[in-house]
Amino acid sequence: MSSGAISAATVGRLPAYLRSLVELAAADTSTVSSDHLAERVGVNSATVRRDLASLGITGTRGVGYDVKYLVFEISVELGLNQEWPVAVVGAGNLGRALANYTGLAERGFPIRLLLDNDPAKAGTSVSGIEVHPVSRLAALVRERSVAVGVIATPAEAAQEVADALVAAGVTSILNFTAHPIAVPDQVVVRRVDLATELQILSFYQQRGLASSTGVGVPLETS
Repeated sequence: MSSGAISAATVGRLPAYLRSLVELAAADTSTVSSDHLAERVGVNSATVRRDLASLGITGTRGVGYDVKYLVFEISVELGLNQEWPVAVVGAGNLGRALANYTGLAERGFPIRLLLDNDPAKAGTSVSGIEVHPVSRLAALVRERSVAVGVIATPAEAAQEVADALVAAGVTSILNFTAHPIAVPDQVVVRRVDLATELQILSFYQQRGLASSTGVGVPLETS
């Protein structure tokens, strides 16, 4: 396990490495070269070697890296050797989809709490998870040792929910709304804006179509 600081860019690539390595392990592949792992993940081999070196991991010349060891070490770095209970605020379509997704629990992020401010939803359940009123957030977050808060509410409620999560002691928040939230420095926020991601895909899509049809992308003038 690494003892020094790891860059945000490296941290962002670790899940992709882990996903690919788990697939290799399932196929009974015992070792992998930096070139092969880089090809699978979509980066260059120098980046793979640098990222792994920042974790204190070096390969063997002519052999590569032990796949099972990499799976273990990266899992530890990502904190996946323990559970991080999750509270989802917002029991609409997105919140219910997250509650129904078993893959989160399999990866160490079980949803322990689902909340909504709609009185009609209180007392109902999603995949065995009871929906509670948001007014009980603070008490239930502490009672169930919630480590991660997920905001799946309408955008206008995002800051209020973030404030409530922070006040309850949650220091990791995943924000699915388009509204940026302000939190104290010690709180880590990751924002998932599906509209922005689709717009980025649209950018690459139209460039790809233009390259094959000859239209859609202005010619460079210099």
